[in-house]
Amino acid sequence: MKIYLFCNLGLSTSILVDSMKKEAEKKGLDVDVKAFAISELQKYVGELDVALLGPQVGYRVKEMKKICDPFGVPIDVIPMQDYGMCNGKGVLEFALSLIEKKDGGC
Repeated sequence: MKIYLFCNLGLSTSILVDSMKKEAEKKGLDVDVKAFAISELQKYVGELDVALLGPQVGYRVKEMKKICDPFGVPIDVIPMQDYGMCNGKGVLEFALSLIEKKDGGC
């Protein structure tokens, strides 16, 4: 499962990525979590299960949704509180819920 986070330069989310990886490991999930600059979304969209935007680029979600929709990739903005607190567990659960919705879950 590939969960990629996109922000201005791909740097500010690195701590959050590490926290998400630790949470996935605890849950026994095989998850590839990486961070990139938002300008890289087009390059990676075809291989993603879900794309998450940092709150600082959240205003671009509609624009990025146009890139993701043709590939069936859910995209949303990371909740500000989880992002600010580097809550890897919360962001991982958020990402998994987006994937579940896409796959027809409740």
